[in-house]
Amino acid sequence: TGAVSAMRALAAGVKVSGDHVIDTCGTGGDSSGIFNVSTACAFIAAAAGAQVAKHGNRSISSKSGSSDLLEAAGVEIMLNPTQVGQCIADLGVGFMFAPAHHSAMKHAIGPRREMAVRTLFNILGPLTNPAGAPHQVLGVYSRQWQRPMAEVLLRLGSKHVMVVHSEDGLDEISIAAPTYVVEVKDGQISEYSINPHDYGLAHDSLDDLVVDDAEQSLALIKQAFAGQAGAALDMLVFNAGAAIYTADLADDLGAGIEAAKQAIASGAAQAKLDQLIGLSQGFSK
Repeated sequence: TGAVSAMRALAAGVKVSGDHVIDTCGTGGDSSGIFNVSTACAFIAAAAGAQVAKHGNRSISSKSGSSDLLEAAGVEIMLNPTQVGQCIADLGVGFMFAPAHHSAMKHAIGPRREMAVRTLFNILGPLTNPAGAPHQVLGVYSRQWQRPMAEVLLRLGSKHVMVVHSEDGLDEISIAAPTYVVEVKDGQISEYSINPHDYGLAHDSLDDLVVDDAEQSLALIKQAFAGQAGAALDMLVFNAGAAIYTADLADDLGAGIEAAKQAIASGAAQAKLDQLIGLSQGFSK
């Protein structure tokens, strides 16, 4: 908790107001090679009414980090805290590029990529959201970190969090295996598992989700945002449904999933991405 508090204190704070401020940042490092799920979910959750303060980084150990994906889409990511705050206020979604907000981490990027291993920063990153998001879906690369992460977030005052790790090794909720959940809600911690079969989202494997780079990741997301049925769409509604639920915009996971489906079908999720591209580029002109 000391390291987290220190990094939170040093971070360039982003001012965000609202009752549904959420982050969807994972630890990364699950080495699955699947497309960038949590970043896409940020736009779906925003379309459903959340204020998404998305915290992330360039790829360290995966093929496409959240900032790699956003740059491929045309989002300007090197914004100052005031500009990020305006994105969240105006659009309900803004992106905080971790080294820009944690100057202490700038010097770690080179060595981290050389090691390409899971480091303390993988664990600290999701716990140190510069906007202090009290709602969070936090994917971790190992079950052993779920309970400790939940306990730290509870102590730091988080309101509603799902810390997730799937049986097939993802730092996301999986469509191909059960996912273990440690949930922080109403000051309590509970543990359970969720199964994609129960929500009509099950697939035999994750093969259709594997990408080689940020461009392929973006292509999958655009297809899903256009409503193309398949594994990518199901993966997004499952994970975005969890984000909408933890943002307290849905009473349970099932209702969150339905809200996520609606956000995509209405075109609102793609519109949020398009709007962020326009607003973020406008700052740099």
